[in-house]
Formats: sequence, C-alpha cells, structure tokens
Amino acid sequence: MVDVDLGVCLGELRLQNPIMTAAGTAGYGVEFANVLDLSRLGAHVVKSLAIFAHAGNPAPRLAPLPVGMLNSVGLPGPGVERWLNEYYPMLASSGATFAVSIWGRTIEDYVEATRTLAQGAPQAAFIELNVSCPNTDAGDRLFAHDPTAVSGIVSRCRQETNHPLYVKLSPNTDRVLAVAEAAIQAGADGLVAINTVFGQWLYKGKSVLGTARGGGLSGAQIHAMALRIVSDLRSYFPSIPIIGVGGISTVDGVVRMLTAGANAVQIGTANFVDPRRSQLLVQELEVKVSNQGCNSLLSFLARFEGLDRPGGAGELE
Repeated sequence: MVDVDLGVCLGELRLQNPIMTAAGTAGYGVEFANVLDLSRLGAHVVKSLAIFAHAGNPAPRLAPLPVGMLNSVGLPGPGVERWLNEYYPMLASSGATFAVSIWGRTIEDYVEATRTLAQGAPQAAFIELNVSCPNTDAGDRLFAHDPTAVSGIVSRCRQETNHPLYVKLSPNTDRVLAVAEAAIQAGADGLVAINTVFGQWLYKGKSVLGTARGGGLSGAQIHAMALRIVSDLRSYFPSIPIIGVGGISTVDGVVRMLTAGANAVQIGTANFVDPRRSQLLVQELEVKVSNQGCNSLLSFLARFEGLDRPGGAGELE
C-alpha cells in the first residue's frame, strides 16, 4: 500500500484525490458498484439531469472512431425528482463524494432543478451547470456560447442554493473566456473545462449517428484543446477552482492537466473503454508520486511550478 496524500482543494471543498468521473460516464448512482468503488474517487459526477424526464436522441447514439468516440446520446434521464427518490438514497449512503450535473432548455429549467436539489440532495458536494452539451435540440445555439445567458443562469441558480456551482464550458466558441468571466461574476464557484467538441462521421455519405447533424467528439484527440483552454483559464482567473476534462486516460494525462492549471480532473471516454479506469488512475497516481520521492501530490506538482504552459508539461512524461 502506497502512503501518499493525494488530497486537493476546490475552494472550501477538500477531495481525497483529484480524480472524478465525468457526468454521463458512470450512471446516476451506484450502477457500477460491482466494478468501481466510488468511495475511492475524489468525486463521482452524476449524469446530467433535467427537471423533466427526457428520452434522449434516436439510436445509434455512440460511434467509436479510429481515435476516440462520437456521441449523440442527448442527455436522457429520469428527471430530478425521480432521481432523488430512486437513486439519491443509495448514493448518499455509499460513502462516496458526489456531485450532480444538471441541464435544461430554459433558464427556468436550471432554476427549478437547482431549487429541487438544494432541498432534496444536501449531501451533494456541488452542482454542475451543464450549459454546453452539443447533443440537445438546441443544436449549436448553446447557452455556453452566450455570456449573458450564462450570467442569467448562474445568478438565478445562485439565489436557490448554498451548494457550490460549477459551470461546464464549451470548446465550440471563441468566447470561452468571456463566458467564464460572466459565470464567475454572476456567482459561479468554479469552472469545468471542457465539454465535447462538435463532430461528424459519415458512412456512405450519411451520419453514423441517429442525429443527422452528428454529435460530440471526445477522447484523445481533444486533449490538447482541453489543455489549452484550462491553461488560458488559469492565466486569466488565477484563483478560481478549475476541473479539467478532455481526453484523459493515463496518469500522465492527469498530471498534464493538473500542471496546466486544473485543481482536479474528470475522466470521461476512458470509462466507456474500462469502467474501472478512474479508480485505476487513483492507484497509478499514488505510485507515480511515490516513485518521485514525494509524500503528497501537492509537493510533487510543486516541482513543476514555473514551467512554461502548456509546453513544459511535456517534461512530465
């Protein structure tokens, strides 16, 4: 057993390690309990819920690509109230730290979902405002592309809960920094970067997915983009908690994202390949830090302070 302190802080929230599941990759509760011990993770993020039940997009919804994955799942879910009745009790008693991701078609959808969770899910570590999913009927007109819209969502939700609010940003806009600034000024406690990238894959001239417009691209090919955005966010907002996500499947990917400026990371597509991947990354990170003669993750990362970003992260390999 490696004795290493992997603890990190997201504002006032302390996590036992920086590894989280990304929303949508490990269910609504403890569905993966037979292969994944959620209590070993920094946090488990519940698949994005709306205040209403939603069926999602037509099949096929997933398409493996030569590298990575394209999806148009479309955020199916039972709705917040059913989740509170059927999933929350098991998750709350599991010993795991968890957060709840929410989405909506309107600002009022976010407000009502936040209000309901504030009353019914006191053990949630934070609420993630997913304003950036590319697989809804909003098409490319996402809230996350409009600073004013994001400000409105955050400010209204801030009035409904004392839970920390994290805004999940879109890479599909040149206004990422403006949107992040609007979110912070409206009361967001932290940022999640990034959601999936607009993508399409064709077979005989037709989309391989059930939605003709394509879906969200994830996996290794968006890792460099995620690093760039996280690095920029850290430069502009030096004290705001940032959760980095995008193409992380190895312990070196975790370390790259942390040295780019993230306080913690979320593991997404890699969990589809192996549902144990997030937990294995915790173990691999312990070994990596210990092998460098460090007894804590923070002391290990301190060795890389001052490296030019993002290029300096290459020295971690």
